[in-house]
Amino acid sequence: MDHHVNSLLAKAQTFRSLHHGPSPLALANAWDAASARLVEDAGALAVATTSAGVAWGLGVEDGGRLDADQGLALLARVVAAVRVPVTADIESGYADSPDGVAKTMEGVLAAGAVGVNIEDALHDGPVPLRAASEQAEFLAAARAAADSAGVPVFVNARIDTYLRSVGDPATRLRETLDRAAAYVAAGADGIFVPGVTDSGTVSALAAELTVPLNVLAGPGAPSVAEFGKLGVARVSLGSAVAEAAYAVARRSARELFATGTYGALTEAVGYGELNALLRRG
Repeated sequence: MDHHVNSLLAKAQTFRSLHHGPSPLALANAWDAASARLVEDAGALAVATTSAGVAWGLGVEDGGRLDADQGLALLARVVAAVRVPVTADIESGYADSPDGVAKTMEGVLAAGAVGVNIEDALHDGPVPLRAASEQAEFLAAARAAADSAGVPVFVNARIDTYLRSVGDPATRLRETLDRAAAYVAAGADGIFVPGVTDSGTVSALAAELTVPLNVLAGPGAPSVAEFGKLGVARVSLGSAVAEAAYAVARRSARELFATGTYGALTEAVGYGELNALLRRG
């Protein structure tokens, strides 16, 4: 077994164990090498990417528009910048077929990541979500590609029933759990349900799932500790950190052009500090 696979194996096992710790795994999603280093330096046990932040930074709209090669090249830079395990948001697998997902997974492993998020949203189709049976095939392809490489990649299956307000609210929980069961049977290691933060729904999901539950958090949501009491195993910030960073860019530009002043820049991370974070050797 070569050094790369050995390193991946150790990181994959570490990352898996973080879903079963005394408190939820907290992930502040990064979108480039510098943001990943800042997150790691703040104390992260793992780094997750945000597909939206990655797409925006590369000049592309989020939602199935990013080329796999672009996304994987960026992922490799993020992995190279940090020592902790990295999990990649790869949208629908940067592909529209199970074979394509398997090829993307090979690229994920080559980049050095040990986890993936794969979503069931359809951004250009007549329906908001891919059929559960078809999505299960995508997940099975990802699982098989990881298994054939001998790396226990953590496959996090994202279910967008709540995020996209799919179907009747009265049956949404059941639909989500049915999808989750199909995805776990196909090889998913965890279930990610963005768009849910209320304690009743979150605890109902956690109680019935047989794998770790991941939720999306932000202002107004319960704290990480509170989510932990509801049975959540993983809490992500998603695109919110990138959005907040871009808010500073917009605020500083608007201030410059409106008043010719620079107050929005007062809390900037220093040049020397950023340089030191990215210094190699």
